Amino acid sequence: MQIKRIGAKQLEPLIPQMVALLQDVVDGGASVGFLPPLSEAEARAYWLEVHEALRGPHKRLWVALERGEMAGSVQLNLESRANGLHRAEVAKLMVHSAHRRKGIATALMQTAEAEVQKLGRTTLVLDTLEGHFAEGLYLNLGWQRAGVIPQYARWQDGNLYATVVMYKLLAPS
Repeated sequence: MQIKRIGAKQLEPLIPQMVALLQDVVDGGASVGFLPPLSEAEARAYWLEVHEALRGPHKRLWVALERGEMAGSVQLNLESRANGLHRAEVAKLMVHSAHRRKGIATALMQTAEAEVQKLGRTTLVLDTLEGHFAEGLYLNLGWQRAGVIPQYARWQDGNLYATVVMYKLLAPS
């Protein structure tokens, strides 16, 4: 497996693979802001937004490749306001269903954490669907639960479910 940081230029030719990754994880039940079935047009529009954000200094994207195939990705949103320059948000950790249980999610998270430390930031935050398998992954990686927000995200069954807000404090580098 190879993990690469991707900028706006590098993302352009990867957009079809990123669209397929997003569709796979959404259609497989991941809570990443979309509901299944996710259309190609909606997925493409999302990645074009990410592409634009990558042109600025506050977004990072990594992809995991397995034998040249798109296996997963993670994003980091760097807080830009003066009172939050010590923190970043992990977003859209995704692993393709064909590549799960290989340590890819852990490797992507470790890569994002290393970047945060390199940038001198010490607080990471994220949110995830309460009780979803991702919550267990984050707990195993040393994340802490800050709290639960009920009725936060609509799920594929049409009901509203809670999200868990999590954080991880990193030692200054």
